[in-house]
Amino acid sequence: MRNPNVLLLMADQMTPSALPVYGHKVVQAPNLRRLADASAVFTNAYCNFPICAPSRYSMLSGRLPHSIEAWDNAAEFSAATPTLAHYLRRMGYRTTLVGKMHFVGPDQLHGFEERLITDIYPADFAWVPDWTQGPRNAPTGISMRAVAEAGECIRSLQIDYDDETEHLAIQQLFDLARDPSTAPFFLTVSFSHPHSPFTASTEHWKRYRHEDIDAPKVGPIPLEDLDTHSRWLYYSHGRDSLKIEAEHVRNARHAYYGMVSYVDDKVGRLLGILEDTGLAGNTVVIFTSDHGEMLGERGMWFKQTFFENSARVPLLIRAPGQQAPRTIDAVVSLVDLFPTLLDMATDGNRPDLAAPVNGNSLLPLMTGKADDWPDIAVSEYSDMGVCAPCRMVRAGELKYVYTHGHPSLLFDLHKDPLELNNLSGHPVYRSEEARLKARLLLDWDPERLHERILQSQAERRLIYEAMGKAGERNNWSYLVRPDDNRRFVRGGGDVEGTVAVKGRARYPYVAPAESRR
Repeated sequence: MRNPNVLLLMADQMTPSALPVYGHKVVQAPNLRRLADASAVFTNAYCNFPICAPSRYSMLSGRLPHSIEAWDNAAEFSAATPTLAHYLRRMGYRTTLVGKMHFVGPDQLHGFEERLITDIYPADFAWVPDWTQGPRNAPTGISMRAVAEAGECIRSLQIDYDDETEHLAIQQLFDLARDPSTAPFFLTVSFSHPHSPFTASTEHWKRYRHEDIDAPKVGPIPLEDLDTHSRWLYYSHGRDSLKIEAEHVRNARHAYYGMVSYVDDKVGRLLGILEDTGLAGNTVVIFTSDHGEMLGERGMWFKQTFFENSARVPLLIRAPGQQAPRTIDAVVSLVDLFPTLLDMATDGNRPDLAAPVNGNSLLPLMTGKADDWPDIAVSEYSDMGVCAPCRMVRAGELKYVYTHGHPSLLFDLHKDPLELNNLSGHPVYRSEEARLKARLLLDWDPERLHERILQSQAERRLIYEAMGKAGERNNWSYLVRPDDNRRFVRGGGDVEGTVAVKGRARYPYVAPAESRR
């Protein structure tokens, strides 16, 4: 099937462990189940950076984050970096982005010829971290308030955003279906759910009985027993400043499940439009997320870590006529989507690339012809909450986690899927650990990167502070409506951070946790 249409559906912060496709017994996501029944379902897919912007940059460029200097959520995505959208557009595809992509910098298109809605988050340097301030530095305002105030709502900022995204995407599909041209399309539809804070619409909250909400499999781990990376995040998230009770945990997980169902409804309606318009037979459909969500496992929330709930992502690929539905257990990552879609668009005759990519085409796995698949995924982290470069490599059943200047972690995921037994230094695993460490350091120099990241942080903070008034700081945001900078999260002058902005937009309003203690 040459030149198929491509519909890339993205959720934000969706962990596969909360999906029935991956074995969850409580969550309701029937539309994703139906998609999976006709798809290649990847059980061991990873993001390449467990936070929003760098993960998306890496996915679109097919390159690991450090190679494009995607250090954090305020790193500029260079206009000189070719993306999948550039290549497909050069091949005659109509490229459209609807929803969140979190581009930072003057280029707000990166190969997409049109965007139909602004971004929900800032496009400037407002969220540059400062490692010199220690792990409590959290410029986005991330905090445990998102858990303590979890519950149902009639309306929220993210519902505003995603309802508008869905409406525009549906209209775009109808417009494409009746377009007399024969140009194929690459349509990316990216929702902000189920990203925290944990607030589900009343409709979706009520789909679940509160008593059915399951608890995390692993309870909070004492501070003194945490690895360095986890201890840094403990302070960054303010877990020592706000007591989280068991009912907070249940509320947050209940709301998260409702948000997953909310996304599932939208996926179902979009897939229905493909069927109704006759586009489904020639459209590759991909569903994935930029990273996962810890959901209270180990007492941890949000992302920013390499534990499975945070670093692993759902990945479903339905390619009509190209493969039979199958479950694929090989280790893959989001950088593999770039060469996969180029191969699909060209029937395997991939064009010459202007820059090398780090991913591998998934087509051999999808067709059962991958005799030499590398079975490796690499993920990196250097954003707020840590104080040094961090990296993970998963190879086969082993996962090795490196935190520069601090002890490493090694897990055998086959024997220890909950990652409770650190095998680093264990004599039985000595050779495997040495091999994984050598692979991790092969193309990644933590000393040099540490210096470069600190310099980049200082440079971008200076630029942001020098920009003056708040209105001038938002001059990169992609604007569709004249009030876009007031409707969604922007960096200029909002010292309270994202949780506060989203909280104020919630209806009915829930008072901050501090005032309810």
